[in-house]
Amino acid sequence: MAVSSKQRSNNTERCVDDVIRRVGKNITLGLPLGLGKPVRFVNALYQRAKDDPEINLHIFTALSLLAPSGSSSLEKRFMGPFAERLYGGIPVLQYAQDVNKNNLPPNVQVSEFFFKAGSYLNNRSQQRHYVSTNYTHAVRDLMDLGVNVVAQMVAPGELHGAPGMVSLSCNPDLSLDLLPLLRERETAGTPVAIVGEINRQMPWFGRDAAIAEDEFDMVFEHQASEYPLFSAPQMAISPADHMIGFYASTLLKDGGTLQVGIGSLGAALVHSTILRHKNNAAWRAVYDNFNVAERFPLAEKEGGTGPFDKGLYGCSEMMVDGFLYLMEAGVLRREVYDHADLQILINNGNIEERVSLDTLDVLRREGLIDSPMRARDVTWLKRYGILRDAVEFKGGRLRIGDHSLNADLDDPEAREAMASLALGERLTGGVAMHGGFYVGPQQFYQSLRELSDEDRDRICMTSVSYINHLYDHRFGNQRLKAAQRIHSRFINTAMMYTLGGAAVSDGLEDGRVISGVGGQYNFVSMAHELPGARSIIALRSSRNARGRAVSNIVFSYGHCTIPRHLRDVVITEYGMADLRGQPDEQVYLRLIRIADSRFQQGLLEQAQKAGKVDAKFRLPASWLNNTPDAIARTFAEAGGKDWFPPFPFGRDFTDQELVLGKALKKLKAETSTRRGKLATLMQAVRAKDEEGRYAELLQRMGLHQPSGLREKLDQRLVIHGLQLTENPTDTGKSKA
Repeated sequence: MAVSSKQRSNNTERCVDDVIRRVGKNITLGLPLGLGKPVRFVNALYQRAKDDPEINLHIFTALSLLAPSGSSSLEKRFMGPFAERLYGGIPVLQYAQDVNKNNLPPNVQVSEFFFKAGSYLNNRSQQRHYVSTNYTHAVRDLMDLGVNVVAQMVAPGELHGAPGMVSLSCNPDLSLDLLPLLRERETAGTPVAIVGEINRQMPWFGRDAAIAEDEFDMVFEHQASEYPLFSAPQMAISPADHMIGFYASTLLKDGGTLQVGIGSLGAALVHSTILRHKNNAAWRAVYDNFNVAERFPLAEKEGGTGPFDKGLYGCSEMMVDGFLYLMEAGVLRREVYDHADLQILINNGNIEERVSLDTLDVLRREGLIDSPMRARDVTWLKRYGILRDAVEFKGGRLRIGDHSLNADLDDPEAREAMASLALGERLTGGVAMHGGFYVGPQQFYQSLRELSDEDRDRICMTSVSYINHLYDHRFGNQRLKAAQRIHSRFINTAMMYTLGGAAVSDGLEDGRVISGVGGQYNFVSMAHELPGARSIIALRSSRNARGRAVSNIVFSYGHCTIPRHLRDVVITEYGMADLRGQPDEQVYLRLIRIADSRFQQGLLEQAQKAGKVDAKFRLPASWLNNTPDAIARTFAEAGGKDWFPPFPFGRDFTDQELVLGKALKKLKAETSTRRGKLATLMQAVRAKDEEGRYAELLQRMGLHQPSGLREKLDQRLVIHGLQLTENPTDTGKSKA
């Protein structure tokens, strides 16, 4: 039985009782990806299953978020205060904590289709229970698993002029399609329970994300226990990441569409895009310094170099904080409309944002309205702001207050009256951003809460099945999507890329899962379906593994996420490779060209041995400067410190934590091998801070007065790490 807002429960145990009363003790629980998990209710249900072995609880979800804790003693010391500061007021997701500790009871199983990257790499239970599926197939798979309970955190409508409504806010992605299917299952005789948990910290979004509260069978509300939203802190953008982001920004076409994911590479793209728009002279100087037009003609062919006069439209399964920065900067402002014919007319320049009599004439010529206008025409025109809200259709005429107008567009007097009394000023109802879910820093959440009503209405949080592919959906068919998503740039990241053109993004060749496919395959394949669209895979050319550099561009690999027949554009810090429609030899050579020079010759020899590249080919001298040192020099010459800061959008780490983090990262690299570990320990034993230069940093680590051998060794390790990475100002002293 559905509930009204007056019947909300303030007791999680009562909600759990109601769920069991409705569906019994065999519970398959569907939870949203990431942020939207109702932690208070889920913890109560999980604890009940731990206490009652007769309950069989199967949790199906993705991206179960836990505060970082660190693995080594030094990492724990570093992360402890940071985690307390960011996550201290957020209840721990108990099942996820037990999963991490391999401590789930035998009557509980957790299956996820997307992990936080690397979090369960060595967790055998989660590796066994991982479900490999496209994001857009998760609802289907949930239904096949027999889901009978769904629970989600929601924002209350009464605070936003919408009593009786709630917002799915951060997670309409699957729920909008799943809830109707559950009701169909219920009608067919299978009991289900749909639970909402109110949290006023959740930003309100209307449009598709707002649904009636009585869609839920029970709603938990206890304002005193509401908690902040789980945040993903800003990560530093390295010079290499900035280079990748800059190259990607050259491929964005004004008036186009953007999809991008979370992480430093996505943030780097957003930063360079804003730089291109707001300080075009500086951006062009870097563009010319890198000689982009000559080295990579793709930028001239597919992208642009000017500001975004028309603006971009965002269409991304994940609304990262970068989209908000793009909106604030005036880049994300191309609005799309939910009518394909209207959208096509806008795309072709037949209709402008500013409304005029020409707007009516074009719509009439295209057969979208009649003359004289009819009631349905007036309703439709008001929907998009072409006619004012005050216009009514009565007795075959247009009525505006005391005025009554002829509805005939061929009547000169009627046209003049319409222009002065009936026409709106500009098109309304457009959307600048379609998103399926969001996760980000705390400042991002605060900015979402503080959006003006106008800007909030330009964002539509909606079904991931609407966003991630072109199939017809109840929110819009393929023709509409194609009309909205012109000049799409779908920008995603990979861990590795093979010379044959396959992307490795989610797992290892031994079968272990790093993260998940998510929506990457959807967007890559969509780029090959939409006219003018391009798929862009971004990755760093190399990484450090066990103390040595390893190429991320490889000859072959025993696992792939994106098959090679969907190869398109690949970007590393050394440039761009346009692979679409190219013969294999060109694909191999273009990827070798943007690989780290330490590995280019070896990759070429493998390609030649396989018969994929002419045996006579030799690496051109112009390819051989792909080194980290060259990146540092080029970056400095391009004004890297001025135009490409490591934290362009703010940070959660303090100055001390940045210094310590760098030192700990260096120590981790130095101790990645057995020999390195022994050498580091020997050097650390001799490390001292006799002048007390690192006192404040050691105090931050709780090592200013060590007791016992373990703490004394940890102190020496920190001092050694600081000495290895020290800059003249990195002493931890407070600045005057």
